[in-house]
Amino acid sequence: MDRYGRPVDRVDPPHSARVRLSGADAARLRARTVLSTDGPRRFGYVGPREIWHAAEDAPEGRVVRGADDFREWAADREPEEWAEPFTYVVDEDGFLRLAARRSEHVACAGRAGVRAAGEIAFGRDGDGWEVVEVSNQSTGYCPDPDCWPSVAAALDRAGIPRPARFTHEIVFRRCTGCAELNIVREEHYVCAFCGEDLPGAARLRDVS
Repeated sequence: MDRYGRPVDRVDPPHSARVRLSGADAARLRARTVLSTDGPRRFGYVGPREIWHAAEDAPEGRVVRGADDFREWAADREPEEWAEPFTYVVDEDGFLRLAARRSEHVACAGRAGVRAAGEIAFGRDGDGWEVVEVSNQSTGYCPDPDCWPSVAAALDRAGIPRPARFTHEIVFRRCTGCAELNIVREEHYVCAFCGEDLPGAARLRDVS
C-alpha cells in the first residue's frame, strides 16, 4: 500500500491509502470487481480527522441487542425526537446502535469500524414502532449500499419491522485525483470537483 507516495504495511482510521495488487489472480480483476474478506463487510472511518479526535469524548450510541433493548431506548425518547431521523450504525458485532440525528457516526460507533451506518426514521406500528425510512447516508464511513444485509439482520434481531431494502441508497466515491468525496448519481462515475473518473464498484475493504 502507498500513502502519500510512501509504502506502508497498514493504515489506521481515519487515513486511506492506494493499494496495488499483484500475482496471477490480480490479472483477472476487471473494473467494478468487488473485493471482500470472509464474513460481513467492515467499513473504517474515512472522515475528517478533527471529528475522529472529537469523538473520543463523545457519548456512544445505545446498543440494541434485542427487542427489550429497543423498547427501553424508545421509552426514553422525548416526543419531539421522533420528528426526525436518528443516527445509526451496525457495529462490528452486528448490533444496532442508535443516537440523536446530529450525532457523528464515528461517535455512535465508539470510533470503531462498522458493518453499516446511516440515518433511520421510525413510525408507529400499533403499540410499537417500525422503520419507515433508512439510508446508508454517512460521510464518515461512506458505506456502500451492499451493507443492507447487515442492517436488515440487526433490525430483525431488535424485533423492529423494516422495509425490504434501503429507502434511500447512496453511492460514495473519493476521487483518486483531487481526493474530494463524491456522491455518485445515475451511475455517473465522474468527479464533480475535478472531472476525473471515479473508482467504479470495486472498493477495497478496510481490514485494519
